[in-house]
Amino acid sequence: MTEHKKLKIAIIGAGVGIGHARGIAELPHLYDIAVICDINTERAASVAKEFPGARVEADMQAVLDDPDIDIVSMCLPPHMHYQAIIDGLAAGKHVMGEKPLVTSLADVDRVEDALAKASTRLFPVFQYRFGPGYRKLMHLIESGLLGKAYTATLETHWRREAAYYATPWRGTWAGECGGVIVSHAIHIHDLMAHALGGVKRVAAFLQTRCNPIETEDCAAVSLETGSGALVTSSMTLGAAEDMSRMRFCFENATIQSDLEPYTISQGNWTFVAKTPELQREIDAACAAVDDGYSRYAGLYEAVHRALHGEDVPLLGDIAAARHAMELITAIYDSQRNERIVSLPLDGAHSLYRGWVPETASPARAASH
Repeated sequence: MTEHKKLKIAIIGAGVGIGHARGIAELPHLYDIAVICDINTERAASVAKEFPGARVEADMQAVLDDPDIDIVSMCLPPHMHYQAIIDGLAAGKHVMGEKPLVTSLADVDRVEDALAKASTRLFPVFQYRFGPGYRKLMHLIESGLLGKAYTATLETHWRREAAYYATPWRGTWAGECGGVIVSHAIHIHDLMAHALGGVKRVAAFLQTRCNPIETEDCAAVSLETGSGALVTSSMTLGAAEDMSRMRFCFENATIQSDLEPYTISQGNWTFVAKTPELQREIDAACAAVDDGYSRYAGLYEAVHRALHGEDVPLLGDIAAARHAMELITAIYDSQRNERIVSLPLDGAHSLYRGWVPETASPARAASH
């Protein structure tokens, strides 16, 4: 693979995949979108119209067997992630793994084993790390200007009603493999964990209050991080409108994100220092940060650089994906057993083989 080679990518799953494809389309010098794959070929064809040159395919195995495809982006329902990742690596493709990467610590460990034997790479999808606001936060943390992290608050207040749950696998344990903490808050939790040194302890309360579904749609979680900062995370799918917010209190400054739910790492972040002198330093440091590409475009630009030998610190890896799985597992453990749970978790944990209840019904049939 030469430094300037454009990579051919296939999108597996035209639902979630359309966001990926539109981000990739911002990088025509780096990628060709070669295939849109979905068992619902009408939906795939509708998406493919946006991307000249992309062919429609119904069979994922046919995509994996295509020697011209460099990367497959697995944008499937959560219960399908594990096998799709294993098959992609076995086929010699680089794999993009949507959230949640898999649905148990046992599966993520098996993926890690497969990855160690593979000639290709796996990139968990943490697109929210790629936004100017979050880039500035990380630059300030790394510069030492912010000092000690004290506390943070996270809000994932979205609105999800009947139209959202009309997709058969959503709202089910077997299909979505969890509720608001799995499908909606996983990204804001990743940003917090990435910025504050991971999560050490968790206490959680979960309820189903807004929708007639199997999984939780409201949650309140308290966390202690590796940096020592204490964090509260509030989640609901019953808000009047979609809104996400992060607020960090450091020794030398308070930082707050924008409220936009789908672009929380972008927008008008505020960086308020405790003194005028510090404010000038922080403003200068923020001004020096290259905004770069955001969200999916930023993720895929970083992946391209990584595949050509560059070190890209913002990219997540299998360890980051495992930590996300540990946090989900710990939250469900805390709720079900009414206890504080410490991380990391190993193979002896009671939910190591999965947090989905054993009584869950089989996943309902659905297209990609």
